[in-house]
Amino acid sequence: MNIRRFVVYLLITLLSLPGWAAMQISPRPAEPTVQQQVLPSYADDAALIRQTFETQLFTLPAFKMGHYGLRMYRQTMDPKYRAAVWSDLARVASRLNAVTTEIYTPAQIKAYSAAREARYQRKDDARSDLRYLATRDYPEYYFLGVDLLGSMARANEYGLKHREDHKLRDIIRRYDFARYATDPEMIRAWAAQLANQVYWLRQLGEQDVVEPFIAAFRATYPDSQDKQLSEQQYMNKIYGMTHIIFAASSYYQYQLKESDFQWIYDHFRRHIDDILLHTKEDVVAEVGISFLLAGLSDDPVVEKTRQFIQTSIDRQAGMVPSVKGESELYDGEHRNTLAIMLLDWRGVHAAPTVINQPAMFESLPYGLVPRH
Repeated sequence: MNIRRFVVYLLITLLSLPGWAAMQISPRPAEPTVQQQVLPSYADDAALIRQTFETQLFTLPAFKMGHYGLRMYRQTMDPKYRAAVWSDLARVASRLNAVTTEIYTPAQIKAYSAAREARYQRKDDARSDLRYLATRDYPEYYFLGVDLLGSMARANEYGLKHREDHKLRDIIRRYDFARYATDPEMIRAWAAQLANQVYWLRQLGEQDVVEPFIAAFRATYPDSQDKQLSEQQYMNKIYGMTHIIFAASSYYQYQLKESDFQWIYDHFRRHIDDILLHTKEDVVAEVGISFLLAGLSDDPVVEKTRQFIQTSIDRQAGMVPSVKGESELYDGEHRNTLAIMLLDWRGVHAAPTVINQPAMFESLPYGLVPRH
């Protein structure tokens, strides 16, 4: 277990005890009482992290810039994020243009997938090993699930499609996605990604395997076996559950009903202390946001996750560092975007779209056109 994470969790637990503020290490009456540190408000800490990233946002590559900018726009509806959203549009267009011209035939897809597979073969960590082994029988998944579907779905969310959308859908229809989504080994390797992808397929009006995936996920990770999971696998389980919620909300665009995902919310409530101890900060933040997406801002889980994230902030770096204490902007973007959203939640907004925010789409990158 990471020592830093344990210390943060212990501090939160102590702060929650009655009379904590009055506790002293040495109760000598002659000495003044040491005051408990007063932390900034959650919104102020979100602003601290926002300042760190927004002063350097355009040093990030398009994927990271777009990830941050789109989420901040959906939270705030502030047009200052227009350039970051456009960079995401350009990235999506570039990916889909490449697919329609360079990665369309079965031979092209096979060659592309083999190159993607080799990247995991070279890495030396448990998650990459799992992904490499699980995907050996499905090499096309690297292309279909990891690259193609996400770009098509993002364009769709904006109210757009690729000018050769029919070719992209032809690729999707060559494969039975249920093979990947219901395979226990694939779920152990790609839980969060599969959650995203089955909802993207439904969003695009293609194969609907959401319910088969959820059934297979629950069979792969029964609660009764949690104690037998490694930390990596426990984190994969929780991460998969948060992404079922996120994907169902179309990524912070629509509020959900708790009752539609009662098994997830019940699990988070029962096991929040285990989640704080055994998962990373970005997963903890996602658990808290999952409750906010269901309008449950007063739930004790939200407060616990906010305390955890706030106590994890490196104030000198102006961000939540990695579990290793690293505060590099590129690797920290995902984690800190989630931290901002958790600490300063602004609600859900179905935006931006070419119909409702036309000014953000005045100049579309080549390849993208309105859906209607």
